[in-house]
Amino acid sequence: MSELHWVAYFFGGAFVTNAIPHFVSGVCGEPFQSPFAQPHGKGLSSSTVNVLWGFFNLAVGYLLTCRVGDFALRALGDVLPFGLGILVMGLVSARLFGPLHGGDRPRRTVP
Repeated sequence: MSELHWVAYFFGGAFVTNAIPHFVSGVCGEPFQSPFAQPHGKGLSSSTVNVLWGFFNLAVGYLLTCRVGDFALRALGDVLPFGLGILVMGLVSARLFGPLHGGDRPRRTVP
């Protein structure tokens, strides 16, 4: 397997991870940040835009993962870059969206 397959699987995982919050927010009828909002990435887009953006990300993730090389779920060499893409995109999303939704502060418990 070439290094280009690893790169494709990494970004496939990242795109699949990015699809989740957009698609889920959209089907729940909730607005969510998207690159199409003003300001980009911070403003809210409609639920319809988020369903479409989430589906696009899922399609790109599928193409990068399932149509490049011969991705096998049981092959650690394939799953590792895919999982790393999921982890990196998850952490980047948490850092970007956390301040917008209060997710970057620890919760205080009342004794």
